[in-house]
Amino acid sequence: MLFNSIEFLLFLPTIFILYWFVFNKNLKYQNTLILVSSYVFYGWWDYRFLTLIFLSTVVDYVIGLSIPNQSSKKKQKLFLWSSVLFNLSVLGFFKYYNFFIDSWVELFSSLGYEIKSIWTLNIILPVGISFYTFQTMSYTIDIYRKKLEPTKDFISFASFVSFFPQLVAGPIERASNLLPQILKKREFQYDQVIQGLKLILWGMFKKVVIADSLAPIVDDIFSNYQDFGGGTLWIGAIYFSFQIYCDFSGYSDIAIGTSKLFGFELMSNFKFPYFSRNIGEFWRRWHISLSTWFRDYLYIPLGGSQEGKWKAIKNIFIIFLVSGFWHG
Repeated sequence: MLFNSIEFLLFLPTIFILYWFVFNKNLKYQNTLILVSSYVFYGWWDYRFLTLIFLSTVVDYVIGLSIPNQSSKKKQKLFLWSSVLFNLSVLGFFKYYNFFIDSWVELFSSLGYEIKSIWTLNIILPVGISFYTFQTMSYTIDIYRKKLEPTKDFISFASFVSFFPQLVAGPIERASNLLPQILKKREFQYDQVIQGLKLILWGMFKKVVIADSLAPIVDDIFSNYQDFGGGTLWIGAIYFSFQIYCDFSGYSDIAIGTSKLFGFELMSNFKFPYFSRNIGEFWRRWHISLSTWFRDYLYIPLGGSQEGKWKAIKNIFIIFLVSGFWHG
């Protein structure tokens, strides 16, 4: 289900009314409604992939409970790596299997070898898989680091993994931020709802009015670049910079605004990145939930910039390599 669809415009007020005016006196009922509505939201696109997100939820829920119960650090690390490898394997198979197979076929074809790809599979990339796999990994990693206590409430944990406002396009939320909000009672706040509605309208404007209007122009210029002069190509590049920002940040604004309607506060994902003074600042202000995820769960564990210039360069290279793969 897309944010800018008729289905969502009917779906959102229905869930809002049920959430605040029917199930508002019982936290468990509210969380169950969040979970059911999230699965309806996700399954609207392709119900078959509900099995995948449910399996990922069960695996990390069980591993999260198991890590603190292990008698040694070695056994805890074994459970942690089981979670990481499971999530990365699922993500890698659905997102990169055909990419690598087709790349090998193209490589051999360019060398003059005529081969047919018998290994290519008819795989559909599940929407949001990059987001919820990173989200569930943050849960088990934080438990291993003793920054978070595992929850025994499966409904609340499943709601965290599949939370529909940010399931498809982020922000990538940490369990340490979103899960405690799910576990505690929410109160209806008029000001928070108004803020949420304003963010939703602003996000819709950026997505529908700006990004979707620029998309056909950009597509035409990029697809037929050989037919245009330098000035038109520059315009195409500038239009694309506005298109990709308004599309992505628009979705983030809608997600953050929708979350506010239900009493949740998500992290900011964009902070005027095109006003950055340098590349480093741009990196910190663009897709903040992803860049900080890489910083906290990959860059710093690798040593960050604390072990000399060349190791810092190596670590930055690894971050951008992984980021490139994540973006496909």
